[in-house]
Amino acid sequence: MTTRTRNLGTTGPRVFALGLGCMGMSGMYGEADRSESIATVHAALEAGVTLLDTGDFYGMGHNELLVGEALRTAPPALRENAVVSVKFGALRDPDGGWSGFDGRPAAVKNFAAYSLQRLGVDHIDVYRPSRLDPDVPIEETVGAIAELVEKGYVRHIGLSEVGVDTIRRAAATAPIADLQIEYALISRGPEREILPTLRELGIAVTAYGVLSRGLISGHLTADQEFAATDFRAFSPRFQGENLRHNLTLVDSLREIAGRKGVTVAQLAIAWVLSRGEDIVPLVGSRTRERLGEALGALDVTLDAADLAAIEAAVPADAAAGERYAPAQMAMLDSES
Repeated sequence: MTTRTRNLGTTGPRVFALGLGCMGMSGMYGEADRSESIATVHAALEAGVTLLDTGDFYGMGHNELLVGEALRTAPPALRENAVVSVKFGALRDPDGGWSGFDGRPAAVKNFAAYSLQRLGVDHIDVYRPSRLDPDVPIEETVGAIAELVEKGYVRHIGLSEVGVDTIRRAAATAPIADLQIEYALISRGPEREILPTLRELGIAVTAYGVLSRGLISGHLTADQEFAATDFRAFSPRFQGENLRHNLTLVDSLREIAGRKGVTVAQLAIAWVLSRGEDIVPLVGSRTRERLGEALGALDVTLDAADLAAIEAAVPADAAAGERYAPAQMAMLDSES
């Protein structure tokens, strides 16, 4: 059985071993039910989940308002245990398009002011730039967050999707609790250089995409259709032959999961949990049913034989297609 709590690095808070990623509750994967979303946040808190991850650009503020409502309507004891992580800096337009990133110090403080208001809180537990602004040194962006820490508006500083050089420069500027980055059985790039660097510096990982946006959840089929508002309608791994290939990997996982009496999703989440006590997987459950399934991964024990079988079924770099479309991949400092 997995240890139920983990530290966000040497300087960050102790949190439940699984976090709840709330992005999907604001339309990134098609329509979501607001009432069920709030009920899912409440169910997560009741189950002991503490880390709630959001972004000020998810639904152009919709997600922060939703998380704020969920916190406001939760029992006080559960609300007090919540650790809210917020990403900022991504610029949107009224059509829902993306216009780059803004990491200027004045913008950092502006974004934080709006997030505090939408969330209805007096501080943000972990505040992080969503991507590296290529026009602003990371020292300036992190330095601005450090000023917010000094004033009590932010408790801890995080990073997202940045590479080794940026991580080192950020950590030399102020204490960094964690790096948020995609890490899953079919997204293993961080293992090469990023994870060793984080461990050297005492920085944790909050791993998103642990089910690869549902691709390795065991719930998708080759003829799956995605709404035009669904991120996956444009994601390379979900297109044509790529999708068919990737689902053959899922079939291999399904055999292993069946032998262990667990679901494919539980097996995939348990694999990420097994990668180290410094890794906190974020599950993007939008319903209480999917949340319950994800929480079951905490009861899955993987021995050496299990891990070897999983590695054989899904070797590193086995996935077909990049994890983002080319324009978005170009924005990832972690991939440079």
